[in-house]
Amino acid sequence: MMGPPELDDGDARAVLSAALATGGEFAEIYAENRVGRSLQFDDGKVEDLTSGFDRGAGIRVVQGRRTGYAYTNLLTREALVEAAAVAAAGITGSGRVQPADLRVVAPAVTHPAAKDPRSADRPDLVDIVAGADEAARGVDGAVRQVTVSYADALQGILLVNSEGHRSTENRVRTRLVVQAVAVRDDVIQMGFEGPGGSVGLELLDAHPPDQVGRRAAEQAVTMLDSIPAPSGEFSVVLAAGSGGVIFHEACGHGMEADIVAKEASVYRGRQGERIGTPLVTGVDDATVPGGWGSVGFDDEGTPAQRTVLFSEGVCTDYMTDRLRAAELGIPRTGNGRRQSYAHLPMARMTNTFILPGTDDPDGIVAGVDRGIFCKALGGGQVDPASGDFVFGMTEAYLIEGGRITRPIRGANLVGDGPTAISRIEALGNDFEMRQGVCGKEGQGVPAGLGTPTLLISRITVGGTEA
Repeated sequence: MMGPPELDDGDARAVLSAALATGGEFAEIYAENRVGRSLQFDDGKVEDLTSGFDRGAGIRVVQGRRTGYAYTNLLTREALVEAAAVAAAGITGSGRVQPADLRVVAPAVTHPAAKDPRSADRPDLVDIVAGADEAARGVDGAVRQVTVSYADALQGILLVNSEGHRSTENRVRTRLVVQAVAVRDDVIQMGFEGPGGSVGLELLDAHPPDQVGRRAAEQAVTMLDSIPAPSGEFSVVLAAGSGGVIFHEACGHGMEADIVAKEASVYRGRQGERIGTPLVTGVDDATVPGGWGSVGFDDEGTPAQRTVLFSEGVCTDYMTDRLRAAELGIPRTGNGRRQSYAHLPMARMTNTFILPGTDDPDGIVAGVDRGIFCKALGGGQVDPASGDFVFGMTEAYLIEGGRITRPIRGANLVGDGPTAISRIEALGNDFEMRQGVCGKEGQGVPAGLGTPTLLISRITVGGTEA
């Protein structure tokens, strides 16, 4: 399996010295090798099979609140020193910091792949996606379009900084995504299923391709019988996993320290304040074994950890990178992440979720006389400054007399993060994680999202019922 780039201590110190030459107080080398493959199977044939290799290094220099950054695809000593000089050119300081002696640091947690994705060649990958496609099409004749995507990525990272930190890490991620479209008369509905993890091909043991394909197709076919969604305030039960996107978008982003520092978060200055109900304990945890957003170190060399964001409803810790932790005077939490060597790190979530409670999921539904059961959420919008959000429900049902009845379509959840978690009245003893790619300031990183089944006592539902 591919490993991190190699750079001996002498060359690393020379690069760091060049980066610190204009008075920087901290310098860092983030170098990586990355191999990725993706295959798309559309309407029964291979549409796209790509593979690629990328390598490079980013040099960062910090002086106070000023940051210089440059990157290169060449990992020779000369190219790295040149990049370091470019990064240092924007920094002016009076100090002369010398790089500390390097010491190798090993991650406390690792996420090794049990089955190397490279053991599957092109015919194997085609079999995987074709199997998912066939299973999806076999669900119902109404399934008219199926798109299956498989992707894996191997990333080897070397991180060295002027404080003497030297570490390496290998990361593997694998994902299978199926989208199905079902059509009946003039009704068109879509289904989606997309498991993934910091794992290898063992992902497909836990999520066999035929099951993934059927699940996406069943969702689309089920929603063909949907009726227009009602509007108004309802009790809403979110199925295990489905509430994760709301917690991520409407709560998690507002707890990222850069947004807090910019005074653009509804959670700024509220540490110690009870915001959610005492049932709500929410965390960001990069140590989840095989989690989609899991790492050993963050992209600044800070060890992965679990950070409690809300403890029994009380706002506790923000997620920090190096710069924002220093600015706010709070500890680093291992949330400095970047898309690649060509990008600066910033405070980002890893795996963010609400911990399970003790309620029986069926009992939660049985306790609702009239409400909405949301099994899957789609895209949406959120304003971190206010926590306001709007999310579309891609699979939802009416709850009538404590029973899940008719599917509904065109429903949106409208609310704000603080109010939503202040109205959580039940948490199931189940739990599921979903996977997404979180976008922020032009960078995308893998992020895990999770919740148990949960009940929000009142929240606005925007519907299409006449």
